[in-house]
Amino acid sequence: MTVPEQSESRAFRAFLETDWKKWLSEYPELATNFGFPGFDDRWTDDSPEGIDGRTRHLRTSVEELRRINPEGLSTRERVSYDLYEGILGTAERGLAFGLDPLPFCLGMPHSLRMPINQMEGIHITASDTIEVQPRDRAVECERIVSRLRLLDPAVRQNISLLEAGRAQGFTPYTVAVRGLPDQVRGLIPKNPLESPFLHAFAEFSPRIEERDRPRLRDAAVAAYTEKVVPAFERLHEYLVSTYLPACRDAPGVSALPEGPALYDHLIALQTTTTLTAQQVHEIGLREVRRLRAAMEALMSSTGFRGSFQEFLNFLRTDERFFFPTEEGLLDGYRVIAKKIDPGLAHLFGRLPRLPYGVLPIPPYRARSSPAAYYMPGAPTTGRPGIFYANTYDLRSRLRWEMEALCLHEAVPGHHLQIALAQEIEDLPAFRRFTGPTAFVEGWGLYAESLGSELGTFRDPYSKMGEYVYDMWRSIRLVVDTGIHALGWSREDAIRFFRENTGKSEIDIAVEVDRYIVWPGQALAYKIGQLKYRELRSLAERTLGDRFDPRPFHDRILEEGALPLDMVDARVRGWLGAVSSSSADPPPGGPGAGREGVPDGV
Repeated sequence: MTVPEQSESRAFRAFLETDWKKWLSEYPELATNFGFPGFDDRWTDDSPEGIDGRTRHLRTSVEELRRINPEGLSTRERVSYDLYEGILGTAERGLAFGLDPLPFCLGMPHSLRMPINQMEGIHITASDTIEVQPRDRAVECERIVSRLRLLDPAVRQNISLLEAGRAQGFTPYTVAVRGLPDQVRGLIPKNPLESPFLHAFAEFSPRIEERDRPRLRDAAVAAYTEKVVPAFERLHEYLVSTYLPACRDAPGVSALPEGPALYDHLIALQTTTTLTAQQVHEIGLREVRRLRAAMEALMSSTGFRGSFQEFLNFLRTDERFFFPTEEGLLDGYRVIAKKIDPGLAHLFGRLPRLPYGVLPIPPYRARSSPAAYYMPGAPTTGRPGIFYANTYDLRSRLRWEMEALCLHEAVPGHHLQIALAQEIEDLPAFRRFTGPTAFVEGWGLYAESLGSELGTFRDPYSKMGEYVYDMWRSIRLVVDTGIHALGWSREDAIRFFRENTGKSEIDIAVEVDRYIVWPGQALAYKIGQLKYRELRSLAERTLGDRFDPRPFHDRILEEGALPLDMVDARVRGWLGAVSSSSADPPPGGPGAGREGVPDGV
């Protein structure tokens, strides 16, 4: 590398490090979630001044990046440059739609005009952040108390944003958010130590000295009583008396000012493609037809006598498919995870060191939550990843869906992919901790299809679970575009869902309401999965008997989460190099090795 190239590389690396730290200071909740210290005693400033400051910094970031000559960078640095330029550009374009100038969490653009719904908002951000915050030392518990004392102004700022959005005609769909008040109320029980905000003080870390515990608990209870409860009572009152009565009657984002243009922006952001809503809709219909045929063939193989709809009803209602207790359900997931772990080394050259666990979704949000979700860990603080399973309404939690869910949310899905990215030490932080939804969720759905290679789906009902979950994500393409671009009602979406999948009624309703408040997000799963399946089929055809899934998977994962066009180019370039060589492809990417199997505890 020449001296000018070295200078350009140094400037670029310094810029990324400085800009990353600046953005973490603007979004301290992200810093806590990523495991970066120094910001655990504050919240994002959502005052007009705070938002203006972030917007100015976004534009400054764009200007500073453009002063760096990308031609003077290494190949890997040029990828980082192009990625960062795209991230900042997308955030800039989002300003026109009232989106927060947040350049990293591409998976969930945050609307400043509608900053709260049943899936996100100050109530969920606050509780989730406190839940993952370090609490092993007295000083860390003191930071939690400091943060709790600052919740009141943060809640006030968000109420102001809600009111400003309401005045401009920006409100969510009434039916989807009708459970919001109960969510907020669930955070502030009469007994402070039963609140999610005070878990660290109800059951202290064993590393906290006994002599410090009464002082810390008293301070936390005082902060909860004096600041947290009044703040969320105020939010609850505003939601009930003012906000929910003003929410819109039409479910689609197209009903909002500039709604169609916003939806186009969100499709491009979430899928990292140039697909139109109509094209996505047609892809979904095609996949639904394909999977419907596969499901009907499998139904016939079970000997079931009846119609397809009767079979779906059987899957939803037969006693053999339910757990009688919440703990039994959780233990069922833990057993599945333990069975999957040993087979991972046959499919991956690299495995993450960070462990993961299985926990129930917190009760206050379980009713409006999906069947499961993953909370990334933090290698820098030693916090494990968490696979959260929904234990609300056990009659809607079905045994045959559990293997597919575990494959998606834990391994080889989200935990494996996200933890591996976090552990790539020579990548810039923004590439280790963030990434496009199409890559991340597409990988999760692709991971479900690896079940047969990992010893799952051995009975026809679990195999039906794989089909049902693939169908579920295919339906998303149809329903999301139907609601937001083609004029579908909520009832239309629920009906289409019910006719084509064995998901429970409560899951269907929760899912449809999720698509309504998160336009475009649900498209990423299937679009990403289809790209991975396309590339795997290409690799199998190209390499024939020389195909090994380990280097194929490592090639996809070894650079962190990327837009789908970059994934395509990387895999095709690798295949070109391997196919022109007479040697077999190595069983892993550069420096690959079996670095540890995650614990499914």
